[in-house]
Amino acid sequence: MLTRSNIPTAKRIVIKVGTSTLSHSTGKLNFQRIENLVRELADLANQGKEIILVTSGAVSAGMDRLGLKEKPKTIPEKQAAAAVGQGILLHTYEKIFGEYGQIVAQVLLTREDSVNRKRYANSRNTLLTLLSMGVIPIINENDAVAVDELKIGDNDTLSAMVASIVDADVLIILSDVEGVFTANPQSDPTAALIPEISDITPELEDLAGGPGSMRGTGGMYTKIQAAKIAVNSGVVMVIASGFRDGVVREVLSGSNVGTLFLSKESRLHIRKRWLAFGARIRGSVVVDKGCEQAIVTTGSSLLPAGITEVDGEFEQGSTIRVLNSEGREIARGVVNYGSDDVRKIAGVRTQDIIEKLGSKLYDEVIHRDNMVVLV
Repeated sequence: MLTRSNIPTAKRIVIKVGTSTLSHSTGKLNFQRIENLVRELADLANQGKEIILVTSGAVSAGMDRLGLKEKPKTIPEKQAAAAVGQGILLHTYEKIFGEYGQIVAQVLLTREDSVNRKRYANSRNTLLTLLSMGVIPIINENDAVAVDELKIGDNDTLSAMVASIVDADVLIILSDVEGVFTANPQSDPTAALIPEISDITPELEDLAGGPGSMRGTGGMYTKIQAAKIAVNSGVVMVIASGFRDGVVREVLSGSNVGTLFLSKESRLHIRKRWLAFGARIRGSVVVDKGCEQAIVTTGSSLLPAGITEVDGEFEQGSTIRVLNSEGREIARGVVNYGSDDVRKIAGVRTQDIIEKLGSKLYDEVIHRDNMVVLV
């Protein structure tokens, strides 16, 4: 497992850079900062590292070219700005990376590429092939075609999903903040940087606020959610300031910068990784303390007797969340019964399922082979 001390051994690295890092307060691209970042990444590639860049900034670049003063509010306007901006952004990266002898490839993803298992596998194969050819993939969400139900949501989540898909060693999220603090550093002068996080608790999630800047969409909350995906996929994640020159080099040298999230010791199998983070979530169930302990400590299946609440409408074969009595997500899995039937059998013993439903297809609401434990 990677820690600060052995992070220099990391081979495959995903770097996510946000709009606020790439642009001036005017909204125009900050070419000096882009060039500094590209030079760092090109140097890492020359060392034999495999680099994937997940970049924001397409909408902002499009706004500048179109002369828009405010961020578009409608989906068609956002998509138009993104369509213009993606070309500008890629051309900028391609030109600067080319000056340092690196080949880049644009990869645009939508949620459909992660929720459809075949497309998930195809995305993985494409990215791994590009890396094997010495190409640096530059990834963004396909804002020009994605509508809300197809959007991944933000590039923090996208970068974590990419890191999961390609079995990355490290995910570095460059932000407009130094890392995770004990309180909001903008309003609390006593706030201290948390250098290392080994467990993403509900208390930690409560520390996360809303969006961090006017032009970006990913606040600290989305970064914590990204960390959940990364660490459960066996990927170490670091949040650091994108305003620091040489910050990527510092992180990968093992310097004590930013906040490091330690990964779980074992990587999830590719199928379970898709199940946990690729599949669309359709609902949730709440379980009692005994059921929680059985799932978390022994990897037991979810039986109806332990269920206390059912939320949402879902069908047999849907992926749902399993929450404990405090509302913390402890697992995800493919459910054997629809929501109506789960409500009928919640809290009953396995042998009583037939009495409640008239028949019994399965003993388990979620079989352990189709469930991923997240704590």
